[in-house]
Amino acid sequence: MGTIYWAQLLHFYQPPIQIPEVLRKVVDESYRPLIEVFNQHPHARATVNINGVLTEMLYEHGYQDVIDGLGALAARGQIEFAGSAKYHAILPLIDPDEQRRQIRRNELTNRHFFGEAWRPRGFFPPEMCFDRTIIEPVLDFGHEWMILSGVACPAAWPVDRVYRARGAEPGHDIAAVFRDDVLSNRISFQDVDGKGFVQHLREMRPDGDGDAYVVTAMDAETFGHHIENWDQLFLAEAYEEVSSVPHYAQMRQTRPLAQSTRALLEMTEAPAGEDRVLSVTVSDVVERMPRGELIDPHPSSWSTTHEDLSAGVPYPLWRAPGNYLHKLQWEHIDIALDLTVTAQRFAAEGASRRHAEIARGLMDAALHSCQFWWASRRPHWDVNMILRGLDQQSDVAVNAYRAINLGTAPEPVKRDAYYKVVAARDIEAKIHDQLFWD
Repeated sequence: MGTIYWAQLLHFYQPPIQIPEVLRKVVDESYRPLIEVFNQHPHARATVNINGVLTEMLYEHGYQDVIDGLGALAARGQIEFAGSAKYHAILPLIDPDEQRRQIRRNELTNRHFFGEAWRPRGFFPPEMCFDRTIIEPVLDFGHEWMILSGVACPAAWPVDRVYRARGAEPGHDIAAVFRDDVLSNRISFQDVDGKGFVQHLREMRPDGDGDAYVVTAMDAETFGHHIENWDQLFLAEAYEEVSSVPHYAQMRQTRPLAQSTRALLEMTEAPAGEDRVLSVTVSDVVERMPRGELIDPHPSSWSTTHEDLSAGVPYPLWRAPGNYLHKLQWEHIDIALDLTVTAQRFAAEGASRRHAEIARGLMDAALHSCQFWWASRRPHWDVNMILRGLDQQSDVAVNAYRAINLGTAPEPVKRDAYYKVVAARDIEAKIHDQLFWD
């Protein structure tokens, strides 16, 4: 028999347009209880992605205890952090300069709040949206692995090796760890309890020996906010099952809390005739499993189906052919971003420079994914979330145009910028029409 390594990734995120009352509910119902689950189960391991925008929001709204709690778990080795894009932009849908800017700002923000506990080795692309263009920016920031949706896997399903995703240049590849979409969705939709899940892991290789691994990943808000008490009814119960092995109590008494996977393995035993299950981080999986071959994962997201892939629609909830609102939203964003770049190029000192900097800062947040998700009608639809995203983009356009008009741009550039503002207004009106009548 062998060892089954279970790596759980928890994705903490709230959009920059989230209202304070919803944030409060999520903190009380999910974030604080999750931290308590890990405090109660010191053998438990997980990988955590928290987007920098949420870290800032927690600080600004007085939830420093959540930041401190996650930092303490990371400092003693129970969780590892993963990198991401600060404002949860859909990275394959923006250009590489914007990709790098989002990743860099996430690094700077989380390093500021978590200090030495912030040591990400891996990367969580928002919504697990992947294509080959994001590999180089991710590698630029020192990440060793990237988690992708299972639907992205183009080869035999990996349980005993870790594939490498091929980059644009020879040797520029990255470990690709694939989420088990089926098991992750069973957890997210309450289709399995903690005990049943761990038993399933023990039995996953009935005809084979040797070690294997499973990666599950979902929104942290699944536990307690989306599903009441799911932090206890699933996660705590699963960790209880993982820990129910001989010698575990002895290990806790004789060794420091921050145990390596190797030390845990040495002091645990499997139930007779069954594989043992260990809770680990994604980095543990990458370290312990043999290296697989180079592959080219499919462009996709964790909401993409095989039917979507066959139809050539890798990101259906954020840019779907035939979705008129998506078309308008991206046209408006393209104008706002173009105006921002022009504003930075021609900004003069004083008011022009100030408005250019405001436009640039607002543009980062205006790329957040939720405005498109709520416009997808699959089945998500929320007029106010769409409108708040549009308002962010409009604020970008106003500040960028003021910077251009007050700056050093020649008259033809100013005139072209004004025409773009007029076009943006027309698109805004069309979006409003969709929200009024559709």
